[in-house]
This record gives sequence, structure tokens and C-alpha cells, in this order.
Amino acid sequence: MASISLTKVIDKMKMENLTPDVDIKPIKVMQPDINRPALQLAGYVEHYESTRLQILGFVEYTYMQSLTEERKKEVYAEVIREGCPGFVFCRDLEPDEIFLEIANAKGVPVLKTSKATSTFMAECIRWLNVKLAPCISVHGVLVDVYGEGVLITGESGIGKSEAALELIKRGHRLVTDDVVELRKVSEETLIGSAPDITKHFIELRGIGIIDVKTLFGVACVRETQSIDMVIRLEEWSKDKEYDRLGLQEEYTEYLGNKIVCHSIPIRPGRNLSIICEAAAVNHRQKKMGYNAAQELYNRVQRNLAQKREDD
Repeated sequence: MASISLTKVIDKMKMENLTPDVDIKPIKVMQPDINRPALQLAGYVEHYESTRLQILGFVEYTYMQSLTEERKKEVYAEVIREGCPGFVFCRDLEPDEIFLEIANAKGVPVLKTSKATSTFMAECIRWLNVKLAPCISVHGVLVDVYGEGVLITGESGIGKSEAALELIKRGHRLVTDDVVELRKVSEETLIGSAPDITKHFIELRGIGIIDVKTLFGVACVRETQSIDMVIRLEEWSKDKEYDRLGLQEEYTEYLGNKIVCHSIPIRPGRNLSIICEAAAVNHRQKKMGYNAAQELYNRVQRNLAQKREDD
């Protein structure tokens, strides 16, 4: 199961640790979902997801302030459970001494942020969804072409890296070469990124490893990109028929998500970078509601209908 250290969450969300005596290094966040323990503070603890990050806003805080000291001890002892990744007080709200005492005794971190509760929750869920999403690694090159994430796949040595390098020279941006880490952040979206060890590097046979960020500048690389289409490079075969109209889309599947896929036959003299650019722009045009292949088909049908009328 995917997890992320609480230390990284604190750094990313810019939170303050109010329990410095609690060792937070081994604590992991396992779920992208969070919980606001309003009902639990009121006494209903069934179905309490204590394994989630707990967020406390102004409503929960004012309710806690209204409790007597005896009631606070009872409620806090029930809500603050061992194994909970942490409690976050939003709007710079300060927990009382009883809360901090019980949290320290049970080894549960208490954190604070200046952000509004809804804003913090939205940012936290979005970021955790990406970091804790199901992940696989695939062999290929991921490039941002005119804002479209183009995943170029194919056998080793077929020219994926060379195509990516030409696209970079034409002003597009590299995400990763050779190994692409795919994360399923929703039923519609796959996000691709580079492993830390190969980030910004491209391998060119006969030359070796080049650092794209150093050679071409930071404008030619990016950290992550959604996967909008796949271009599969394959050796040209005279015995195989290739799609020449594009009326019906082909798809490939990663982590249960279907992605539009184009099989491009490789022959000497074909400019792969221009083909990738054209495919990306055409895909973008289709998303905006215009399909050139369908328009050609409609013109042919109208022409045939006109000829029948003339006859």
C-alpha cells in the first residue's frame, strides 16, 4: 500500500508542529482522505476513521472550548487514538493543554496551519490523491507537446529518445525518458512523472546520457504531466494495413484508464517530431469538437447525395 511520511506532508502544507516531543519520523499517512471529527467530539465514535489525518476547524474548536475539563478528558481520550497520523488545527487555532497532554501521552502529533479549513482540506486532499495514487512504471518517453501529454512507446532502439530530443529542440518540454511512472489520480486522469534518479536525463545511443535541463534550460522540462495520448512506434511492415483516415479511435489501457493510442510505422525519412506535433494538435482539436476525418466523411456523403440528386 502506498504511503507518504508525515514529515513531507508537514513541509508541503507548511504546518507547525505543536508536539515536538512526539517522534514524527516513522509516522506515515496511508490514505488521501481526511476526517473532520465533529461527530466524534460530540460522542458518536462508531465508524470513526482514526487512521486518517484529522482536521479541526472553527466549529470543532468552539465546541471543544465549551466543554468542562472532565468532559474534555473523556472526549479527548476517546478521539485521540494511537496510530492516528495527526490532528491539524486550522486558522491558527491553539489547542488547549488537556488536548496536548493526551496527544503527547499517546504519541499523536498535533499540528497547526494558518489556512482556512476548507482551503486547507482541498489542497491536502488534492496533493495526497496524487502522492498516494496507484502507480506503475512503463517503458517510454513522456513529452508535453502544446499542452498535451504525449507518451511515446515502442521497442528499445526504435527512436523514442531521438524523437523526444527533436521535440525539445522545437520548444516542447520533457517530463521523463526511458521510465515513466504513471499514477491514477482519478477515473479519467493519469499523471506521469520521472523517477528521481533519471529526472531530466535522456539516453542517446552512441552519445550517452545528456542532461536536458542543463543543456536547454529549465523551460524545456517539467515535473509532471497528464497522459492525454499514446504514440506507439513500430517497424513499418508492407504486409500490415495502417489507418489512413482515423475515423475510429484506438485505445490502450493503463491502471483501468483508457487512453487514445496511435500506432506510427517507422520508415527512413519520416520526421517523428512533426508527426508527434500533428497528432497532439489533432487530438486537442478533437477535444474542442472538430474531427477532420469526420468532416471529410461528411463531405464525401454530401457529394454522393448531390450526385444522386443530379442523376
